Amino acid sequence: MLLTFVSQNLQYAGRSDGDGNPENRWPLLVERIKSVSPAPDFLLLQETWNWNKFGHKYLAQAVSDLGMEALPLPPANSGNGTALLYRSSTVGHWKRWNTDHSEPTLHGFGVAAFDVGLSHLLDVVSAHTIPFSSDMALQEAGLITTRAYKYSPLAIIGGDCNYPPGRGPEPNYSVMKPYNLAARTLLADPSKNEPRTPDRRQAWKLEQSGFVDVAYRLFEKTGDEKLLERTASDDRIDQFWVSKPLATAIISYHVIDEPSGASDHKGIVFQLDTDLVGHA
Repeated sequence: MLLTFVSQNLQYAGRSDGDGNPENRWPLLVERIKSVSPAPDFLLLQETWNWNKFGHKYLAQAVSDLGMEALPLPPANSGNGTALLYRSSTVGHWKRWNTDHSEPTLHGFGVAAFDVGLSHLLDVVSAHTIPFSSDMALQEAGLITTRAYKYSPLAIIGGDCNYPPGRGPEPNYSVMKPYNLAARTLLADPSKNEPRTPDRRQAWKLEQSGFVDVAYRLFEKTGDEKLLERTASDDRIDQFWVSKPLATAIISYHVIDEPSGASDHKGIVFQLDTDLVGHA
């Protein structure tokens, strides 16, 4: 079975700007997500601002507009959490949903498990690590990767990782905001004016935990530099990761950025062929 995964940071749910001023980008986000073909089987979202309020009306609208079903929203200390939608006609209904131990993270997460005909359940996590401190993000990454294995050795993590991938092109420092420069580069003595070094420790933690960077794995196989395209202005901070037994089943990956103006992040898409999954 071919499964399609999409991840998209909504930028304040597509409803406002960072100052709370109304900015209805939701129709553009729906158009972007619906442009993916085949239609997403799993949709991983970040920055679901206010989706837990007003009787969950924004979550309900997403379910209706996208023709998908949703897991319960995980708790988020920031109020700007994550969400996971799925297409029950292709992957059935979830078998497990667990948000235990997610409290230490800023944006929250949950582990959903589905039976898609593999030797084990398939665990799926929509993640959004803290942007303010690479040290704190490293701790969150360790927690998320550990929990992602809750029900299965077959696990997928996707979302806004906020930090550089484990390897690849240098970030575009010229457009990087000062606080992102501080968070996303290794600490050095500013008075020495040394070259900046990307802080790749979060990605290395995922690799250490047995996960594979989807885009980079395909780049290694094909040499296609388009696979390493930036997903935000300065770097490829939106990423999909799969546990090692799933790496052989990665079929494709690409970025979606139309219509423009939908978000300050591009969406990312990858496909997995369950018939090619290795032994766990």
